[in-house]
Amino acid sequence: MSTPPPSPPRVAVYSGTFDPFTLGHADVVQRAAGLFDRLLIAVAAAHHKKALFSLEARVEQVQAATKRIANVQVLPFDGLIMDFCAQHSACAVVRGVRNVTDFDYEAQMGAMNRKLRPGVETVFLLPDAALQCISSTLVREISKLGGDVAQMVSPAVAKALAKAHQPLKEA
Repeated sequence: MSTPPPSPPRVAVYSGTFDPFTLGHADVVQRAAGLFDRLLIAVAAAHHKKALFSLEARVEQVQAATKRIANVQVLPFDGLIMDFCAQHSACAVVRGVRNVTDFDYEAQMGAMNRKLRPGVETVFLLPDAALQCISSTLVREISKLGGDVAQMVSPAVAKALAKAHQPLKEA
């Protein structure tokens, strides 16, 4: 009796600008890492947005936050996420969905991605209920105005936000 060949690893991609990487993002990463053999976190160059942190800084922040998860790799990317998926033989894209507004947007993106690459599924994951109110946009704004973001981001990201907004507070 012959043994069937091993199946290829199930690779998923979780993409975003992660400006900054929040505890909600980290929760989605933890959940997705348990579902797939490998999880690639694709940090977008984000030409369409004015990012607070450089691409390199965002990659470093995500790497620091996920370093204890063995099957996670963090990579920068530019271009279409479906092309990134093809380059890395991914079978799925993971998207975090906090509310109905997120779902409407992500469902449209998922349908478009399916047109571009029918073999790649979109998987929606809900962050923990206590983290669903957190968005990178709100975290940046709260930090900019001097608010405490310690319950929304890792200590390293909180420190980076404080440093990024320090010149604004001193002006």
